[in-house]
Amino acid sequence: MEGQKTVNFTRLLSEESVGSTLSSDSYEYYQTEIYDLLPSVQAVRSQQNRYDPQKSSEAYHGGPGPEEAFSSDNQSRGPRPKGSLLPLRNLTMSMQGKRDERERRKMHISDIDFWQSWSRSQSISRRRVWAHLRGARSSLLPWRNTLLKIQARFGVGVKSYFVFLRYLIYLNLLHCALIGGFILGPTAFYGTNNTVPLRFGGNDSVVDFFLGSGFLDRSPVFFGFYTRGSLDLFCLNTSLLYLAGILSIFFFSLIMMVRRTTVGYKHTWMLEKRTSMNVSFKIFCGWDFNVQDPPAAKLKHSFIRNDLKLFLEEQSFSLRKAQRTLQQKVRLYLLRFILNLVVIALLSGAFFLIYISTKKSLSESPNGWFFNLVLQYLSPITISFVNLVLPHMFRKISSFEDYSLTVQINATLVRSIFLKLASLGIFLFFILKTSQNAEQPSSCRENQIGREMYKLCIYNFLSIFCSTFFVKYPRKLLQEKYPTSLLARLTGKERFLIPFNVLDLVYVQTVSWVGVYYCPLLPLIGMVTLVATFYIKKFNVLRCCVAEQRMFRASNSSVLFHFMLLLGLLMAAATPVLDSYQSAFKISCGPFKNQQTVFNVTDECMKHLPSSAQIAIHYLSSEAFALPLLLAEIIILTSYVSRGRANKKAIERLKDMLVMCSSDKRFLVKQHATLLRGRKNAIRNRPAAVEQRNSLQGDQ
Repeated sequence: MEGQKTVNFTRLLSEESVGSTLSSDSYEYYQTEIYDLLPSVQAVRSQQNRYDPQKSSEAYHGGPGPEEAFSSDNQSRGPRPKGSLLPLRNLTMSMQGKRDERERRKMHISDIDFWQSWSRSQSISRRRVWAHLRGARSSLLPWRNTLLKIQARFGVGVKSYFVFLRYLIYLNLLHCALIGGFILGPTAFYGTNNTVPLRFGGNDSVVDFFLGSGFLDRSPVFFGFYTRGSLDLFCLNTSLLYLAGILSIFFFSLIMMVRRTTVGYKHTWMLEKRTSMNVSFKIFCGWDFNVQDPPAAKLKHSFIRNDLKLFLEEQSFSLRKAQRTLQQKVRLYLLRFILNLVVIALLSGAFFLIYISTKKSLSESPNGWFFNLVLQYLSPITISFVNLVLPHMFRKISSFEDYSLTVQINATLVRSIFLKLASLGIFLFFILKTSQNAEQPSSCRENQIGREMYKLCIYNFLSIFCSTFFVKYPRKLLQEKYPTSLLARLTGKERFLIPFNVLDLVYVQTVSWVGVYYCPLLPLIGMVTLVATFYIKKFNVLRCCVAEQRMFRASNSSVLFHFMLLLGLLMAAATPVLDSYQSAFKISCGPFKNQQTVFNVTDECMKHLPSSAQIAIHYLSSEAFALPLLLAEIIILTSYVSRGRANKKAIERLKDMLVMCSSDKRFLVKQHATLLRGRKNAIRNRPAAVEQRNSLQGDQ
């Protein structure tokens, strides 16, 4: 046939497509003569002929009857989904189809018994209740209208930043609840053994709120405040509750981060499998129906146009990459090697600056509150300066490496991620090393580490506030009042760079996790600063920024952002563990005072437990329990891998069915057009045939 010669269906060459079954809507479908002429049937038979010639010969020479084919097809498909339980408004069909479906449901209800009818009505009622609850929950989410307004003007990419910021606020709210339940509540109810009164006076000043010293050093903000009070039982004391609160924060954060990372990776994988190299999806499914005002609609048009340009640029880059000669490849690899050396040199210089600033701020104490304040904030200033300047330099360097645009963005993000985490890790290493080599071991070194994390958190918020209201907003006013001035043309328009802003949020949350052991109220401080950051960034976006002309693909980088959060959480959990192992002296303050290490707080409780409980705990921590636990994990992982492979094969079958359905429709349309042309030709030739017959009769 002509239609079959012009269509090539390459997806049917996979082994999964051989086992895919063709769905049928009725028994009469197999009785039509055109069924054997469909491209899907012939393609499946050709594949079956390749794998099982005997079965395919039977299919061509008679084969099973329509009843057997229909029954085997129903058996191969398995249980049909309960589509009749879905609400009519969720069905993708016309109004007449929904009316017919309603009549079929009524006829089907009359044929079933009372128990099935009752269970089905209860299931529908439960679905409606859950739908109403989800709608009510979504309506109660904070800043919902603000997010819709931002999405209407700047698209989904900028909105994803504020959604991520709201998620971090919820996460810190959970941390505050855990801190209040495990640490603050028992400490406030049972008291502590602190003899120093908690009042503001004496040598205290307002500068202490920026440095974390004086009044704040004696307050519940830091580690040294929480000492054993009247709650001093063997298995219920301040030390165990403090340790339980910190461990619960890390445990719940780990669960949430792993879940968000895996779900985001699965979504990104499915999206890439569906839409990569698919221009039709970008054209027909790329419009955002949340856009309301005409300027945003024009901006969305430019987004789609730039996305198609990006696709064509990637295609041209792939073609240009394939046409490179050996000399060009050697020259390009040499250039990339030199640029990577430059990146390493920049990172080394940044780490050296952090080391010098940390050493200077911890060793010297000048006279005067202003110089003391600047010196104490020298390390946060250096870290912020490095994290502000180097990512833009990395972006400029990646443009000379002759990568595709997507690879350039990912390379810049990876280098920026490494910079932020490594700079914080180097700073922590120098802080821990300096505090261990201090000349006064009796001082509370945990409070000193907590003060450094506190200053990092405060300075990050101050830098966001000052850069928005003292740099970006005056720049916007200058461009509005004097748009043709030289300074306005040199500064340019402010654009909201989503990757770098999200990296700043990840860095702030990592600082909060690192300092929660030494500064238990740091999640509360972080939540307050994040709420203020939300309104500051909202003002910055809506008042000072213009939309990007190139769309940011938030789905492609969300997994990377959550993976960076996971790395920050692991680094935060490793910091107190390594600090406890490297400490050569006892802890001199806080809930673990007079304990050898943090891990010995459970020994006293273990000694006073019943013998059966001790035996059970020793068994759970022994190798005899580790082996069956490992085997159970292997079995669970094997089942998940097997289910993933089965789902992958099912996805392949469904894709093949979609391709075959489109080919069948194309074939049937061509057959229908051929029949219509034949009828028109017959109608057109009928008057001529009648006239010819009449003329012949007249001649006779």
